[in-house]
Amino acid sequence: MESREDFKSILPYLPLLVRSSTLFWPSRVVEALKALARGPHHSRVDSGEVLSVAISDIRSSLPQFEPLAHFAPDGYALFFDELMSRAEAAKWFGDVVPAMANMLLKLPSLLESHYQGADDPLGEGTYSVGTGLHLIRSQEVGIVFLSQELIGALLACSFFCLFPVTNRGANYLPTINFDELFASLYESYNENQEHKIKCIVHYFERISSRMPVGFVSFERKVLPLDHHPLCMSYPEADFWSKSLLPLCRFEVHGSGVIEDQPNDALEVDFANKYIGGGALHRGCVQEEIRFMVNPELIVGMLFLPSMADNEAIEIVGAERFSNYIGYASSFRYSSDHVDKRDVDVFGRRKTRIVAIDALTWPGMKQYKLGFLLRETNKAFCGFIDQSKYCQYERVFQDKGLGDRDDISWNGVLFHESSSTIVETNKETSVDEVLRIFDEKTSMCLDNEDSSIGVVTGNWGCGAFGGDPELKSIVQWLAASQALRPFISYYKFGIKELEYLDQVTRWILLHKWTVGDLWNIMVEYSSQRLKGQTKLGFFTWLLPSLTPLKASKADSPNTP
Repeated sequence: MESREDFKSILPYLPLLVRSSTLFWPSRVVEALKALARGPHHSRVDSGEVLSVAISDIRSSLPQFEPLAHFAPDGYALFFDELMSRAEAAKWFGDVVPAMANMLLKLPSLLESHYQGADDPLGEGTYSVGTGLHLIRSQEVGIVFLSQELIGALLACSFFCLFPVTNRGANYLPTINFDELFASLYESYNENQEHKIKCIVHYFERISSRMPVGFVSFERKVLPLDHHPLCMSYPEADFWSKSLLPLCRFEVHGSGVIEDQPNDALEVDFANKYIGGGALHRGCVQEEIRFMVNPELIVGMLFLPSMADNEAIEIVGAERFSNYIGYASSFRYSSDHVDKRDVDVFGRRKTRIVAIDALTWPGMKQYKLGFLLRETNKAFCGFIDQSKYCQYERVFQDKGLGDRDDISWNGVLFHESSSTIVETNKETSVDEVLRIFDEKTSMCLDNEDSSIGVVTGNWGCGAFGGDPELKSIVQWLAASQALRPFISYYKFGIKELEYLDQVTRWILLHKWTVGDLWNIMVEYSSQRLKGQTKLGFFTWLLPSLTPLKASKADSPNTP
């Protein structure tokens, strides 16, 4: 194993030792874990206070020992000795802690088995990219497949705070141990923080009684800054301005949440550039809540450094374990959740979460062309399926439908310079474009993927301070250009989006292209920067919110 590049990249961030291709715990750690596994009558670990002492003792036996976060022992004691009922605590220390200790004892063998099958998760020679656990560095396209059992063992490491923390910050890696989570509970108690921990505790209760058997994948997606012949590179503004691709369907929801949506779709994580954001600290907004109800997402924080402007992270298969009510300070764990999502050929639940980080408190600079481009390309990176792009390119070359320059993502399919198909795009929906390509590619493409839309909401707004009207348009542009058949938008009660449904219906009625909408957005943003308007985009575009039956000429700001 020592010769594997993937293993070598992650080894400094694991608490295990390796010798002669064998992974193992230090002997003192094994003794302590075996004692915990035998239950509280043997280990004497029957309270949060004693548990924190046991955790500190185990940590002191590791090569890269560092003390727990200040107040973490108090946080463990507060939660398990005061906030948890006696009956719940008895079950936790009698059943769950021993099960977690056994998960940790199995971790070395789980990792060895993982690497043995990491280059072919199906065991059929069908996946050509290495999928072993490794550090997926910035600007490095890569994917990791982890079994849910291995994820459970790795998250048990997080709970016991066993991961080395040295050099994580220097390598742009977020917090992975849970000591800060418990420390913040004690240092500045908030009920939402208690309920975040309840979600984590519930997850361990569930997997300790019945270990799930599926897989979860974690992928870094990149739009290369330089030209690559077989993938979409980072677009310039001219690309968006000249795009003739039709806009996809736009569905508006006045209530509901993204994770409850019923469609087979990409679900947007309003991410921090450090994936997970404040999940293991005090954060409790959209991303952090998703990481609490789908705790397997947390393991990505172990090996995914922060995202650059041209990157996104897609996670497929994370199981949901908890229901909740409220948001931010009112967030509360409410009940167990049984995840009934279908499973794909890789054993992953068909829950596709794409993490994209928006500008933080951009103020007026969000209306500058460079920042409009940054936000649109960030969403585009998250929404695009690069493998489908490559397949389209190969098919059009084989069919002789244009020279190489005309076949690229901004070529034959959707761009002014093309003489094939593009002339019909003004009257063609995204669904029709997808149907045409599926017919031309027959068995070459996975037709199921053509139905996967985007489910999102007020990305980059709220805690990030972005313009809700602008961000809704940015995401629509990105989803359409990425050939997604629809965007399903949850408004979450934002007043600025009162007329979102009317505006998007009006635009679709008039058959605008991606380029049309981009150019209008740029013109509006230029006027905002120059102080020529203080109106929101929707009322600037349609001053009287023109009825849908009106023509383009009824609005002074149409292309």
